[in-house]
Amino acid sequence: MSTASAYLTVRGLDIDIIRKDIKHLHVGVYPPAGRVRVAAPIGLNDEQIRLAVIQRLAWIRRQRKELQGAARQSVREMVTGESHYVWGLRKRLKVVERPGRAHVEIDGDRLALYVSSDASVEQRRTYLDRWYREQLRTALPDVIADWEQKLEVVVPKWTIRRMKTKWGSCNRETHELWFNVELAKKHPDCLEYIVVHELTHYFDGSHGARFTALMDRNLPDWRSRRDELNGAPLAEEDWDA
Repeated sequence: MSTASAYLTVRGLDIDIIRKDIKHLHVGVYPPAGRVRVAAPIGLNDEQIRLAVIQRLAWIRRQRKELQGAARQSVREMVTGESHYVWGLRKRLKVVERPGRAHVEIDGDRLALYVSSDASVEQRRTYLDRWYREQLRTALPDVIADWEQKLEVVVPKWTIRRMKTKWGSCNRETHELWFNVELAKKHPDCLEYIVVHELTHYFDGSHGARFTALMDRNLPDWRSRRDELNGAPLAEEDWDA
């Protein structure tokens, strides 16, 4: 019979741990995004599980690479008709070439990019990246303010950046937060999950039992939100998460 689940980070990998009445530890890597779950005997402590995972890291990373390779989007060429995601919704890009200032807007199920005819593919990507940043910059204040009140904390500063290995990050000394611009492509529930995750690090810097208990109390469905985030289509330049 399973006990309460736990949550560890091992060499940058988030690991779900379920302790059961079994004799041997089992490590599984599951689709679509390569979530790592460990079924462990009840008597094993976190450090023993951590060492067991480290011994299997090469195999785990091979499995994750295979799964995530299948889920990646193709390289974005920034042409009419290709798919892009905005807050978890799939939009078809419509490129409109015309003089004047470049801008992006949502037009029903289309994501319209207005650019000059001589704009390069890289310039088009830059314009769209700026638009995603603005979407996130607009959405974050309300989410942060809501959870500042609920958790009785204060966020002195937050920043949007492109990060290769994390959706978000927290400096426990300064309480400064960083959010990955790619979050603007995911469902709003995923953004709220990352905000709560990083704010929970104000109270616990690890991903151990206390952290898991705090997450369970503050955002009971956090695991499903995390799985939705990690299961969403990844851009070609995205990372292991």
